[in-house]
Amino acid sequence: MPPKAAALVRRRRGRIVEPAARADIEQLLAARPRRRDLLLEYLHAIQDAHGCLRAAHLAALADRLRLSVAEVYEVASFYHHFDLVGDGEDPPPELTVRVCDSIACALAGAEELLADLTQQLPDARLQRVPCVGRCAEAPVAVVRRFPVEHATPDTVCAAVADGRFEDSVPPCPTHAQAREQGAYAQLERLLRGELDAEQVLAEFERADLRGLGGAGFPAARKWRIVRGHPKPRMLAVNIDEGEPGTFKDRHYLEHDLHALFEGMLIATQLIEAERIFLYIRDEYAGARAMLDAALRDLHTHPPCPLPAIELRRGAGAYVCGEESAMLESLEGRRGMPRLRPPYIAECGLFGRPTLEHNIETLCWVPKILARGSAWYRGHGRRGRCGLRSFSLSGRIRNPGVYPAPAGITVRELIDECGGGMLPGHTFYGYFPGGASGGLLPAELGDLPLDFGTLEEYGCFLGSGAVIVLSEQDRARDAALNAMRFFAHESCGKCTPCRVGTVKAADLMQAPHWDAALLDELSAAMRDASICGLGQAAPNPMQAVLRYFPHEVQA
Repeated sequence: MPPKAAALVRRRRGRIVEPAARADIEQLLAARPRRRDLLLEYLHAIQDAHGCLRAAHLAALADRLRLSVAEVYEVASFYHHFDLVGDGEDPPPELTVRVCDSIACALAGAEELLADLTQQLPDARLQRVPCVGRCAEAPVAVVRRFPVEHATPDTVCAAVADGRFEDSVPPCPTHAQAREQGAYAQLERLLRGELDAEQVLAEFERADLRGLGGAGFPAARKWRIVRGHPKPRMLAVNIDEGEPGTFKDRHYLEHDLHALFEGMLIATQLIEAERIFLYIRDEYAGARAMLDAALRDLHTHPPCPLPAIELRRGAGAYVCGEESAMLESLEGRRGMPRLRPPYIAECGLFGRPTLEHNIETLCWVPKILARGSAWYRGHGRRGRCGLRSFSLSGRIRNPGVYPAPAGITVRELIDECGGGMLPGHTFYGYFPGGASGGLLPAELGDLPLDFGTLEEYGCFLGSGAVIVLSEQDRARDAALNAMRFFAHESCGKCTPCRVGTVKAADLMQAPHWDAALLDELSAAMRDASICGLGQAAPNPMQAVLRYFPHEVQA
């Protein structure tokens, strides 16, 4: 094409591409395929190299991908971790310190930490951010990509002074070492024909293995649904846990990675998936580097013929933990939930039948096949069956991730796993399922924790993120913290969620709450929101009205 004609084409797409920006993009993309679905990966590459996303670079990227500038900009502007800089604007400061202000960190003094750092780091960009997935080490500050756990002004300033800007990479056994310890044995049984697909699915049905990302849908039923749809089929692994209080997926990723790989490959064999996508939240930089290295090792020593496996990086959008929003992000678009039907098992990633699971569910797969469904079911209490991994944080001595029997109570969790309450603190209330799972008083601390046991109390288990409050806390403050989180993280697609969360947060700041108005607002959000974010956002607020009315009534 003649130069003038090419310039006209570029001008019609939105703006003339600067030669220097074009050269930068060509260097960054190098041998990468020019695919629309990799748009987030390209945006990360630009931000990592240049510290921000300049308008000139977005225009050059759009030209290279044959997209309009508007298409690239709408994606880049959707995700919190991208810094957009317009023509003539100054880039952000070289140093960014992010302080988590979600529930567990707020309980541990995040506000005081922010105030002190504002004075001590005047040249840094300080940002208050939602949960970074390290609630057991609250409060947490992230210096560029280095998480400072149990942060104080001194430890954060020391990290800045020492130039500690990168997350450490957790150690991980090699594929060979994992095999010596028994990994991939159940996959090999399946490959040798000692197990067939029907036997495996029947074993999971007897075990009543659930999807443990929050919904609790029976895993075997989900696999059967996907198997019933035409090929090609996809597998998407959700490592984008962003629920305040949830950090169990990072625990499994760092401590049981080969169980994830084995469960993932067993699922691939059963549904005959042609491609696997792993979507990991951007906050887990060290774990992402470990996972990337482990995947390269897996390809070097494959236990079976591997499908195409792609590791993708999120960009700070909580809503992408919702399965269809994650698929939208994987396709290089804004992470907005899809309307259903169709469900993703029928029409998912790139329009193909897709099996979506979180890490914990897949990690249980080889363990159940090795020990049997009876072993798994035998761990329940109070008539419940199976094991659940709880992310336990808040006013307790030993926060962390604890596998425990389904049906355990929060009092038992605190005493048997958490080491009891912190000295000087008395149990007052708890979130049984993270910010969206509602809020219960200590008087209901003997309820069995499992799917289907808390709904009559206006709560649900979700991903098992238990945050414990003491009498030194106020339930209304914790609920307001949760509502502000939802307002910040709403994707904006539907009005009840986009407007309702902001309005609710405003109303909840009043000394005395207007219960009738909040009830009306809650009903509109629950009935008309597209996805679980808007539908569940009123839960903590309603719980305060129901169980802690003395805090908000005149």
